[in-house]
Amino acid sequence: QEPLVESGGDLVQPGESLKLSCAVPPFTLDYYSWGWFRQAPGRAREGVSCLSPGSTSTYTAEFARGRFSVSADKAKNTVYLQMNNLKPEDTAVYFCGRGSHRWCSSTYLEVSEFGAWGPGTPVTVSS
Repeated sequence: QEPLVESGGDLVQPGESLKLSCAVPPFTLDYYSWGWFRQAPGRAREGVSCLSPGSTSTYTAEFARGRFSVSADKAKNTVYLQMNNLKPEDTAVYFCGRGSHRWCSSTYLEVSEFGAWGPGTPVTVSS
């Protein structure tokens, strides 16, 4: 009904940075949680980071902590994932999703907690 659209994926070398964007429906940022997930070939979709309604809190998976950060721009109706010091193991299709819960934590950074998804944007990290 109200699609999410990711963008910003690219082919980059190890150590470089990317900033992914997720366009969300107007006036929704303050009322839903937002998550970034990724899926590599042959693997299940896994949580990367999430943002609570109104950007009051964030949670980032251990493998990404210190390198990745999630944020949002209310005026632009966009959720971002800043990815620094990218590694080959970060290669995957990255998806954003809308969550039904009102907070973010390790417990809720799960595929089952997000019911609306974008089509994904591919990120390839290779030398």
